[in-house]
Amino acid sequence: MTADELRVLPVTGLPEVREGDDLAELIHKAGEFADGDIVVITSKVVSKAEGRLLHANDREAAIDAETVRLVARRGPIRIVENPNGLVMAAAGVDASNTAAGTILLLPVDPDESARRIRARLQQLTGRRLAVLVTDTFGRPWRNGLTDVAIGAAGIPAMDDHRGRTDSHGNELFFTITATVDELAAAADLVKGKTSGTPVAVVRGLSHLVTAEDGDGARPIVRPSVDDMFRLGTSEAVREAVTLRRTVRAFTSEPVDGGAVRRAVAAALTAPAPHHTTPWRFVLLESAESRERLLDAMLGAWERDLRELDGWSEERIARRTARGQVLRDAPYLVVPCLVTDGAHSYPDARRAGAEREMFTVAMGAAVQNLLVTLNGEGYGSAWVSSTMFCRETVRDVLDLPAEWDPMGAIAVGRPAEAPKERRPREADDFLRVR
Repeated sequence: MTADELRVLPVTGLPEVREGDDLAELIHKAGEFADGDIVVITSKVVSKAEGRLLHANDREAAIDAETVRLVARRGPIRIVENPNGLVMAAAGVDASNTAAGTILLLPVDPDESARRIRARLQQLTGRRLAVLVTDTFGRPWRNGLTDVAIGAAGIPAMDDHRGRTDSHGNELFFTITATVDELAAAADLVKGKTSGTPVAVVRGLSHLVTAEDGDGARPIVRPSVDDMFRLGTSEAVREAVTLRRTVRAFTSEPVDGGAVRRAVAAALTAPAPHHTTPWRFVLLESAESRERLLDAMLGAWERDLRELDGWSEERIARRTARGQVLRDAPYLVVPCLVTDGAHSYPDARRAGAEREMFTVAMGAAVQNLLVTLNGEGYGSAWVSSTMFCRETVRDVLDLPAEWDPMGAIAVGRPAEAPKERRPREADDFLRVR
C-alpha cells in the first residue's frame, strides 16, 4: 500500500453480540489490525453489549424517554434531540437488526464507549488505533441517509481550515471539515445496512490517530443556540408565539433597521377586510425623533390627567411613568390604521362593526410584527399610549389626517432573560358547542 492509498476493509465473521460481551475482544478475533487503523463500529452492537436492548413493543414510549426536545413532527415521524445533544429521527431508538419485540437505544455515552473499546483493542492488538461509534442520520435539505460519528476516541472530530489558503491563495474563513463523519460514511460503504457487518477498518490515515483519546465526537454537535434551523416550521411558529412576551428593559445595542423592515413585511401578510391593506408603520430610528415624540406625548398625557377629578401630581407621575419603556428603547415603531376601503353605513351599529373589523386586522398585523421581531432576536413592548393623544402624534410625526396611531412599539435587545411563564391550558378558555 502506498503512502497515498486509502483502504476501507470490512471486519466479517462477528457473532451475534449480547449484553455483557467483550465487544473489543470479539472485534480483535474477527479482524486484523495495523498501526494507525481507524476502527469504525456501528452503534447497534455497542448498545447490545452495553445492555441497551429493551424488550418492549411501545417504541413511542421509548422515544419519549430518550427525548429532551422535540424539533419537528410530521405525522408519526419525530425529529428530536436526545440527552447527548444529537438531533435525529426517533432519538435513535431502533427496531431494526434486533429480534421482534425488542428495541435498541443508543449508548448512554458514545464517547466513553469509544474510549473504553479503544483501550481494550489497543491492549489486545498492541497497535495504535482510533475508534469511532457511528449511527445513521437523515440530513436537512438532502434525501437519503448516511452514517455519522456519535462517539470517537483517538482522533480529532474536525479539521479546522480557517486561516489556511486554498490552491489559488484565497484565505479560508469558514471551512471546518467534519472528519469523523466523513470516515463514518466511508466505512458504511463496506458495512452496509443489511449485510450483518457492523465493523469496518479505515486504513491509510494513520497521521490522524492521536496518542490521547481527545475530546470525542462531542465538538461536532452544534449547540442549539448556534443552530439557525433548530426547529421545524410549525414548531418554530409555535415557539415564536409562545416565547414572545413584553420586554420592558433593553440594552443600548442599536437595532438593525433591516430586521424591523422584515418584520413589517411579515405584518403586511395579516388578514384584512375587503381586500384592503389598512396598515402603515412609522419607524423612529433617530434618538431625536423619539425624544420629540415622547416629550410631546408626555405633555399631552399630563394635561389630560390634570382634568380628571382627584388626580394628584404624584398619581399623574406614577401613571405617566408607565411610558418609560418607550423612552428607554433604542427603536420605536408606531403602527397606524388607515381605513381606506371601509364600507359606509348610516347607522352606528354597523359603522361600529366595520371599524372593529379594521381594528382586528391591525391587531393581527402587530402580532405578526412582534413575533417576527422575536425571531430576529429582538424584544418588544406594545404600548397603547398614542391612542390617548392621536392628534399630538400626527402633528409631531407629520402624518396624514387619516392615519390613526394605534400605540407605539418599543424594540431592542432584551436586557435580561424573560421569566418563566406559567402555561395556560386552552380548555380554560374554550366553550365547545
